Amino acid sequence: MAAAEYNFPNPSSLSWIELATNVFNDLTTRWNVTTCNGGLKWQIYSTNVGYDYKSSITNGGFFQLSARLARFTGNTTYLDWNEKIWDWMTGVGLISDGYNVFDGTDDSINCSSVNHDQWTYNNAALIYGTAILANVTDDTTPWLNRTLGFLNAAKSLFLSPYPNATNVMFEAECEQPNTCDVDQFSFKAYLSRWMYSTAKLLPQLENAVIDIMVPTALAAAQSCSGGSNGRSCGTRWWYGGWDGAVGLGQQMSALEAIHGLLLNTVNAPSVAPSNSSAIALPYHPQRRHFQPRR
Repeated sequence: MAAAEYNFPNPSSLSWIELATNVFNDLTTRWNVTTCNGGLKWQIYSTNVGYDYKSSITNGGFFQLSARLARFTGNTTYLDWNEKIWDWMTGVGLISDGYNVFDGTDDSINCSSVNHDQWTYNNAALIYGTAILANVTDDTTPWLNRTLGFLNAAKSLFLSPYPNATNVMFEAECEQPNTCDVDQFSFKAYLSRWMYSTAKLLPQLENAVIDIMVPTALAAAQSCSGGSNGRSCGTRWWYGGWDGAVGLGQQMSALEAIHGLLLNTVNAPSVAPSNSSAIALPYHPQRRHFQPRR
């Protein structure tokens, strides 16, 4: 999807937007109403651990992809799916009234309770998804308020772990006890990237995002002072330097926090030209179109 939005040369077979649309169409076939009245499972195959889990990252990723396709193509069928996914996630309690995003629920109990763990990447998928929808519709829709809700929830949950680390991002579930696993080291990368992306599409939120991300980027850069080369990045940016951790996830997270400060040197993601043959349509499309704001 990003390759289409930033005009990468297309592969020789399918275009980037056709590939993204094929993924979207496949996900619509996996929308599972057998239990919980909908939602995507975390795993595809029944033999996989977690097959009964309906996670916020799976459904939030679907939500964001649908929003990005809506913006790129101008086809409102995608917006219908955004409403459907939003209604399902709020209905089962994965998104609270206060815009907390809980990790998932279990279809073996018909989603009657949720896992209340909160991770940065779940908030990240939804803050950017709602920002895209605010961008392509208008400020009278609820999407701008929802974006603000997720931004405020992120500020409350994932910043300022200590009084001397104001507005420094951290992974609240695992950083302080030092229990993050290899996947969780990368989660802050997604929140950093999609906060900056939100600011790019909604300039009225840029100051609020920059107020968060400048201290975060400075702390992340300070952590990138370790290892044998003196440039390895740590996990706990509030530590005041390198904390002894190294890994791909740490490098990803620091990179996204730091280079996002260049947001005003690049253009916003592009949209397809009107009547472009590059626009791939969703399954059973309704040919209603709008013109996204650029």
